[in-house]
Amino acid sequence: MTGLKRLTGLGSALRALGALAAAGLLAATAAVPSAQAVTASPEPKAPKEFVALDRVDPTILQEMRYTTEHNFVGERIDGYRQPVCILTRPAAEALHRAQVGLLARGYTLKVYDCYRPQRAVDHFVRWAKDLDDERMKQEFYPLVDKSRLFADGYIAEKSGHSRGSTVDVTVVRLPAAPTRPYVPGEPQVECFRPQEERFPDNSLDMGTGFDCFDTLSHTDDPRIQGAQRANRDLLRGALAEQGFVNLPEEWWHFTFKPEPFPATFFDFPVARRSVAGH
Repeated sequence: MTGLKRLTGLGSALRALGALAAAGLLAATAAVPSAQAVTASPEPKAPKEFVALDRVDPTILQEMRYTTEHNFVGERIDGYRQPVCILTRPAAEALHRAQVGLLARGYTLKVYDCYRPQRAVDHFVRWAKDLDDERMKQEFYPLVDKSRLFADGYIAEKSGHSRGSTVDVTVVRLPAAPTRPYVPGEPQVECFRPQEERFPDNSLDMGTGFDCFDTLSHTDDPRIQGAQRANRDLLRGALAEQGFVNLPEEWWHFTFKPEPFPATFFDFPVARRSVAGH
């Protein structure tokens, strides 16, 4: 009987150890995230209706400002992975038709921004709410109190750019002179100063620089006359012929009509892989 009790006790001890080991193993297993948990969600892709502009017209110049620090925020904007213009195909093809007409007259289009992801718009909104960050005020909004950016319409929580058929664009005389790189921290000059004083841009003189938060940027501001007026009319006329509508508050801002996605705000990143295979 004594031997049987010992065996029974030993068996109970072994079972207890086994249970503890199993529990430990389960705990260790639970501590290791599953493959599904550690795998990042794939980035959203553009619908098949989107295309890289240079696949439609490689002659249009591209100076994608939001992939650089030379913009009103002063840093690269969220969602801009590569300096590539992405648009809906109808908008890109319309821009190509406008380019053909301008090339025949000795000019070329140059785009500053095209499709803009919602995450970039969100970046603008966060920046606008941070009233202490005015690092680029002197160049881009010298006469506007930052607390007024929403009320005055310069910043909004949604942008037509996110629908894919809006472009910020200008005109450059051929042969196009190179534009020097922006040096972060360099002295700033107000965006409405005479062209020879502003940051150098090979664009025709439109009276203000791109993204100038000022009423002088209104396309038909009566203070814009002479060559500056003619240059704005050249840009607007070339694009209007192909179905683009100008935003009156910004001489550079045009939307192709009818938009393929009039009520959808996309958030895929600005990168070639977003439109790969289209």
